[in-house]
Amino acid sequence: MDFSKHLGVLRRYALVLTRDGERAEDLVQEALLRALEGAHTWRDGGDVRKWLLSIVHNTHVSRVRRQRTEREAEGAVAAQSAGAHAPPQTDGVDLGQTMRALMDLSEEQREVLVLVAIEGVSYRDAADCLGIPIGTLMSRLGRARAALRAATGRSTAEKAAAGTGLRVVR
Repeated sequence: MDFSKHLGVLRRYALVLTRDGERAEDLVQEALLRALEGAHTWRDGGDVRKWLLSIVHNTHVSRVRRQRTEREAEGAVAAQSAGAHAPPQTDGVDLGQTMRALMDLSEEQREVLVLVAIEGVSYRDAADCLGIPIGTLMSRLGRARAALRAATGRSTAEKAAAGTGLRVVR
């Protein structure tokens, strides 16, 4: 089985889950090792990407349960990012603001938002990867989108434009 064409998706998803490049790489490596060890469980004709994303997710959940040190890491990451300088370009500022808002979402909301909105995974496949009902996924996705809009100030801009008949495009 060739996993190499799915490495980008796995790395991006792992980075969102762990919020740390080194931890994300470790997570992908551990998940790929589990995939190789569990290759006998693979059903021919299934979606390899969905299977691998499920393994990354389950590996991450296992790590969180085992280690319970994420709060300390979040504090260290937050302290580093506080001193960072945002680029002067508007797009760079918007992107940085959006990324900070994304990382401030709960893990459950980040997972569904990244899988559906960024990686383009279908609702059904994302729900299967996360092991949750599709209704729960849709609820989390709606709350994540609303929280992201509120955190980036887009909901207020859209409300202000609603009275003028204009549409806010970013």
